[in-house]
Amino acid sequence: MYHQFFGLTESAFAIAVNPRYLYMSEQHREALAHLLFGLQGGGFVQLTGEVGTGKTTIIRCLLEQLPENTDIALVLNPMASVPEMLSTICDELGARYIDDQHTVKTLTDALYNQLLDNHMEGRKTVLLIDEAQSLSAEALEQIRLLTNLETHTEKLLNIILVGQPELCDLLDQPSLRQLAQRITARFHLRPLTQEETAAYIRHRLQVAGLPEGKQLIPEEIEREVHRFSGGIPRLINILCERMLLGAYGQNRTDIDHTLFEQARREITGERAEPSASSARASAPPPSQPASASRNSTPLLRSKAARPWWLAGGGVALLATGLALGWLFAAPTEPLPRQPVVTEALAAPELAEELDTPAIEPATTEPEVVEPEAAPKPKTPALLDHNWPLRLPQAQRQLAEVFDLQVPPSGSPCTEEDETGHHCAQAQLDTWNALKTLDRPAVLTLVTPERKLAYVPLLGLGDTRALTWVDGTEQVVQWAELASMWSGEAHYFWFAPADFDGSLAPGEQNSAVRWLAERFAELDGESTPLTGNRYNTALRKRVELFQRQYDLTADGLFGENTLLRLSRALELDPGLKPVPEER
Repeated sequence: MYHQFFGLTESAFAIAVNPRYLYMSEQHREALAHLLFGLQGGGFVQLTGEVGTGKTTIIRCLLEQLPENTDIALVLNPMASVPEMLSTICDELGARYIDDQHTVKTLTDALYNQLLDNHMEGRKTVLLIDEAQSLSAEALEQIRLLTNLETHTEKLLNIILVGQPELCDLLDQPSLRQLAQRITARFHLRPLTQEETAAYIRHRLQVAGLPEGKQLIPEEIEREVHRFSGGIPRLINILCERMLLGAYGQNRTDIDHTLFEQARREITGERAEPSASSARASAPPPSQPASASRNSTPLLRSKAARPWWLAGGGVALLATGLALGWLFAAPTEPLPRQPVVTEALAAPELAEELDTPAIEPATTEPEVVEPEAAPKPKTPALLDHNWPLRLPQAQRQLAEVFDLQVPPSGSPCTEEDETGHHCAQAQLDTWNALKTLDRPAVLTLVTPERKLAYVPLLGLGDTRALTWVDGTEQVVQWAELASMWSGEAHYFWFAPADFDGSLAPGEQNSAVRWLAERFAELDGESTPLTGNRYNTALRKRVELFQRQYDLTADGLFGENTLLRLSRALELDPGLKPVPEER
């Protein structure tokens, strides 16, 4: 992945919501304080902000800070009818009601009984409605009536409304003045200032692993990013991600104005018209064939290659090397350095061993090499073990050994949105980290001849390792592998459909249904805790599982929790035991 190229441990500017990356500016701290305040008293708390200002990230951060005695119901589809909205709230809180009686009265009664039970158990209940600007006036009035559910001393339900600025206009309507009067705290998120934008960029890079004191994006580019994005965090993420991808595609570690402009044009879809001087610079010199100029450009897989046509003196020139498609270049693996082909490789037997096509004898008389010419390089020494020289070949061997669900041809890595085993890469460096991963893996080796090789690792003991060589298991000394291991490990992990890296309370998709069914299978229960909505009951079960495996018990189902669950359900194979020599 490109982030390793810059010394990062993960992508710093992914648009997926991750509370760890929450940049706590002064206004964000104040916004979070308002939400936490809303959990203490009754009535409503209102949080508004433009699209992309970080409202959802603050909500995720809030969920992580909730006391253990708090139950929260999230409504992410406020455009539903009133009965559907009430049934969603009941499902979130585990309130029981008759399925075929979805009337407002029966649902409200069921919700009231659940709130009373929570109160008697000393639990707080919070209703959080996202995208609240889409609520109808009828739904808002029904929500207001829910705040009438109270005891003699306190409200049974606290409500947080989160939405875009249109929510303020909606609540200003005279018909909703009773609800507006019950809002005890309001906060509006503003875009970041120029100083906050710079601090935001540096904060995300540091969280992603950039060493302190190192600046990857210069100050002048930070100012350009702020001017383009207007201080909207989501736009900042997209722009910075494109710039880093562009620098990675060009094998550069410096971010300059050229990269910024290319990223900006790619985001906006603007078509750039290069100047005549840049056209001349990109064209090959007259003495050099045009094909040689193209072949000198690194080969990158791209989504789109946009030709630029230059008008001038009636001449049209195709400048493919300047296409913006490099922004999407995503090399999936380091290309192994091919051995230098010499006359020694003309023998078919040796060429087969090196996985290099044999060279046919020349049909014409070879050129005479002058004595003062540079000597030809020597052929690299062969590997002692016949391990694959290409990563996909090693991955496919590993998948076949353990009968994993991978495509029958082409790359063994599945598409991201499909159910099955996906490819992952980690920088582990130590024997202990491999044991903790507890998964068969393909280790990247760098041989003494500085060649790349890939060894399928099936099992690991204290001093020996079980590998797959020439279609059979072979035990080797771990020290032999460790001396050549680069620390890079490629492994497979099972993921359900619609799993994008994490599941949080309130989400609704097939991955949530899969998770609930797997816990029912693990617990020996016939009925899952939920259908396809991540409710409170499922969150509590996830927290229990996380505590069992010494993970952070935040109730958010992320990749680490999935890796543990897949091993517990034996969806992913573990490392085979390797007996030690006696």
